[in-house]
Amino acid sequence: MKTEMFSSLKVVHGVAMRSALSLAVSIAVATSFAAVPAEALAKTSTATASKTTKKSAQATANAEKPARVAKTSLRAPKPAKAAKVAADDGDDAPRASKKHRVSYRMDRSRRGAVHAVAFQPRATSAGQAFGLHDTPDSLALRSSVAYVVDQNTSETLFDKNSRAVVPIASITKLMTAMVVLDSHMPLTDELAVTDEDRDYEKFTGSRLAVGSELNREDMLHIALMASENRAAAALSRYYPGGRPAFIAAMNAKAKSLGMTDTHFENSTGLTSQNVSSARDLVKMVNAAYQYPLIRKFSTDRSYDVFTGKRNLAYNSTNALIRNASWDIGLQKTGFINEAGECLVMQANVNGRPVVIVLLDSYGKYSRFADAGRLRSYLDTLGEPHIMSADMSSGANP
Repeated sequence: MKTEMFSSLKVVHGVAMRSALSLAVSIAVATSFAAVPAEALAKTSTATASKTTKKSAQATANAEKPARVAKTSLRAPKPAKAAKVAADDGDDAPRASKKHRVSYRMDRSRRGAVHAVAFQPRATSAGQAFGLHDTPDSLALRSSVAYVVDQNTSETLFDKNSRAVVPIASITKLMTAMVVLDSHMPLTDELAVTDEDRDYEKFTGSRLAVGSELNREDMLHIALMASENRAAAALSRYYPGGRPAFIAAMNAKAKSLGMTDTHFENSTGLTSQNVSSARDLVKMVNAAYQYPLIRKFSTDRSYDVFTGKRNLAYNSTNALIRNASWDIGLQKTGFINEAGECLVMQANVNGRPVVIVLLDSYGKYSRFADAGRLRSYLDTLGEPHIMSADMSSGANP
């Protein structure tokens, strides 16, 4: 009986001792939390849930670490949200650097594409193919064909490959203008640009959109001054008998002027089959000079037209028109790959009217520079300058 009572007392004593020990541990833990500064508990931890678990495992080895675990668990969700906001604002350095690298690669590829286009070699012109650029001249002209004559006397003042028959590009539009004016069709008639006026050979663009409506005079004006191809195409389409009749009239006009080296296939010059020689082009310039409207329209600096939808401001394609030192009475520029850069002008040099023809020049502004060299040469002209190579029959591509 005493033994049983002793055992019961022993059990009660053990329970009491465990309770006292638990109370002591609780007091110790509470004391540890009380020892932590209040501001430390307010700080935000950036640890993730996995780090929280890891730190909880280490809490048993260090008496102070439970308090740190407690701080982490109190604010763990908010740091994750804050990190997302920072990334959206572009403050996340790794993401920002990654975006920068992607953007840089894209820019490099874009520049590379532009670089390839900008330095793509130009197609060989007919003059280059037939070796006309190999002909030497004392002025070191960039044009493979150059011809200057006195307009009053027809005296040859400079001759380089003047007999060569080559593509003439938009120099064609001088003949286009003469045929239009010879038809005596009303200049006030409204003409509409259609799909038939698009360039289906060279696929060049135009500021004159399909559906634009201009009168015949405005079409002629921008065709001569700004070399507007769709205007020239529309002019030929509205000719009595249509475009075939217009082309026939162009070739008939050339024949009547004695232009035996000349042939036309369209009214724009956007074909290598429109060909002529410098000598023939002098005849065409002299004939076109007899038309006051061609003189006026071809030498205007700028001109505005209303297409029925909007206003378009056009400028001359000839940079020399804006140069006050030049006295130009008529001009026309031209370019396609097969023809190179071309220019014909009637101008007064030291009071002498001359006709200048420059064909197949290499370089965007070289034809204008060549015109300047020829004018300087004419200023000091003694004897006519004729290259021996020019007295031959020349090339006929």
